[in-house]
Amino acid sequence: MPITLLTDFGTADFFVGAMKGAILSVDAGAQIVDITHEIPSQDVEAGAFALLAAYEAFPQGTIHVAVIDPGVGSSRRPLVVKASGHLFVGPDNGLFSYILEREPAHEIFHLTNERYFRPRVSSTFHGRDVFAPVAAALSKGVEPTRLGERITDCVRLEPLAPRREADGTRTARVIHLDRFGNCITNITRADLPHETIERGAHLTVGGHEIKEFRRFFAEGDDPQQSPPRPFAIWGSAGFLEIAVNRDSAARLLNIRRGQAVLVNGEW
Repeated sequence: MPITLLTDFGTADFFVGAMKGAILSVDAGAQIVDITHEIPSQDVEAGAFALLAAYEAFPQGTIHVAVIDPGVGSSRRPLVVKASGHLFVGPDNGLFSYILEREPAHEIFHLTNERYFRPRVSSTFHGRDVFAPVAAALSKGVEPTRLGERITDCVRLEPLAPRREADGTRTARVIHLDRFGNCITNITRADLPHETIERGAHLTVGGHEIKEFRRFFAEGDDPQQSPPRPFAIWGSAGFLEIAVNRDSAARLLNIRRGQAVLVNGEW
């Protein structure tokens, strides 16, 4: 089964190649797939979103190594998470929060069996010396129970679910800005059913009202229209996005990650 890599290492240095070498030293036949190495430096929340958006595209049995690790060398724990037929390897800093929230039937293991680490573990590069060889051991059939003890108290980020207010509105937030400037919120179809949209639901973010919902980016566009208007659209990761066709909604609306999005409607 594949071993995926997701890091904030970039590709200019030796880090990614060294991780792959550490995997192949244990399992020479490993199939290694890069998800991305361009997560912003030390941005755990961005890594958590990218992992959530990507993992379901892979077959069950895939091992996902995720390394955004500002606490490397400290007392933060190394983990293996087992969820929905997938295995996740990386630091205990909230990186797996969204996976654990999406997949409540999960198991978490604190990696303590140093037999499966590289002989000399650098205090600054656990991606190569701990997480990569552990992933390779898993790919060769080693069970997580042999790698460490089960735990239940791992670090969690703020939950993904929007907050329900007393007046019936939902307070959501922007959880990711993609390279096109689309603003991905934490709103799912369960939070905002089609019937509620049909009854006139709308979003408010940064003083802007978003009343239009589209099925695809160019739907209803008038090439002569100026300026382009923002709209909401269900994105490929399963969340509602705020977008502007052929332009950046983040730039035009001055939206930042973490910004509140109010959802008004009749549920």
